[in-house]
Amino acid sequence: MIATRMIKSALLKVATTLMQVLWRWSRGLTMGAQCCLIDSDGKIMLVRHGYREGWHFPGGGVEKGETVLDALERELLEEVGVTLDAPPTLIGPFANFKLFPGDHVLLYVAYEWTQTHQPAPNFEIAEIKRFASSDLPEDIQPATQARIKELLEKLPPSRHWHA
Repeated sequence: MIATRMIKSALLKVATTLMQVLWRWSRGLTMGAQCCLIDSDGKIMLVRHGYREGWHFPGGGVEKGETVLDALERELLEEVGVTLDAPPTLIGPFANFKLFPGDHVLLYVAYEWTQTHQPAPNFEIAEIKRFASSDLPEDIQPATQARIKELLEKLPPSRHWHA
């Protein structure tokens, strides 16, 4: 069973890499939308993916013919079972040139939301958890941690996702 999961995880990583190459080759610009979901206790919901290391904000790519907010709402429902109860606030656009020179991320923050269900772990989202800002996981992605710091300390946001 463990070997089967490891093989599936490896295949997912390979498939994800191949799809990213295809998307980046066929598109001059890619855009993602992510959301810093903060609950009434001030805890931040993060996800751990099955295909990349560390903890991240939930969100994903904007598909052709889809608005950024439609993509964000779709990704939040798919990944963490969240529906927004009020429009999220745009924190800003970030150049995400680490893997592709045409990639951008729009980051939002939302305080009014409902988790309608907790999706079962799958190959995309291995784990969903809420963290106090003073107790973020050790393996949080540096870009995610930087955006949280900027938001909570009311610092000017960076122009780049990865510092």
